[in-house]
Amino acid sequence: MDHATRVSLALFTRLFDWRNAVVNVRPSTIVRWHRLGWGIFWRWKCRAGRPPIPLELRSLIRRMAAENPPWGEERIANELLVKLGIRVSPRTVGKYMPKRPRGQPRGDQRWSTFLKNHAKAILACDFFIAVTATFRMLYVFVVIEHGTRRLAHINVTANPTADWTLQQLREVVGNGGGHRYLIHDRDRIFAKHLDESISALGVEVLRSPVASPKANAYASHCTSFERFGKTAGNRRLSESLVP
Repeated sequence: MDHATRVSLALFTRLFDWRNAVVNVRPSTIVRWHRLGWGIFWRWKCRAGRPPIPLELRSLIRRMAAENPPWGEERIANELLVKLGIRVSPRTVGKYMPKRPRGQPRGDQRWSTFLKNHAKAILACDFFIAVTATFRMLYVFVVIEHGTRRLAHINVTANPTADWTLQQLREVVGNGGGHRYLIHDRDRIFAKHLDESISALGVEVLRSPVASPKANAYASHCTSFERFGKTAGNRRLSESLVP
C-alpha cells in the first residue's frame, strides 16, 4: 500500500467501529467457501440444455438406423433435412440411435491400422476447459505428436475462434517436422476454411470418424492437468492461466 491508502484507511476508522468489522477465519473455512463456490459455478454451467425431440422423431431415427446399418449420424440428419425438412444436428441423432450389441465389433480396425502405420506422421489436436480461481473460463488448445506423445504446441485463450485456432496450427505445421496428417474432432471451431488452409500447407486433415469414438483419443486423453503435470508445457500453461 502507498501512503495515500494508509491515510484513507486511518480516516475511515473514524467513521465506524472498525474492530467489529474484522473477522478471523481458519484456512479450512476459506477452502470450504471456495468449494461451495465451485459447486454453484458448475451447477450453473451444467444446467439443462435443449428439450428432447418428439417421441415420433426418436422412433423414426431408430427405424432409419436399423434399416440402414451403413448410415451414420450425419447421413441420417441429412436425410431428415432434405426429404422431410426436419433439422436435427448429427449429435442429437447419435444420441437416439440404437446402441451396438455387446460383443459386436465396431468395425474401426482399419482406422486403428492407419494410426499404427502412420503414427510418426500424425498430429492430433483438441481443446479443453480450464477454470481459474476467480472462475474465469479459459480454453486450452494442445497439439500432440501421435507417435511420440510429445506436446508440439500449447496455448490459452478466453475467446477461441477458427482464425485463432488456424494460427496455432500454422505455427506447428510451418515448422516442418515431416507431419503429413492432422486429426481433429467435428467441433464447429474447425471450420472449412481452416481445413483448406492446413491442406494448402501439405498436411492432410482427417476428421475423427463418427463410428470410431476413440479416433482422437490421444489428444483427448492429453487434455487434462494430470497429463501436463510432468511436462515442460505445464510451466507455459501456468504462466498463461494467471489472471
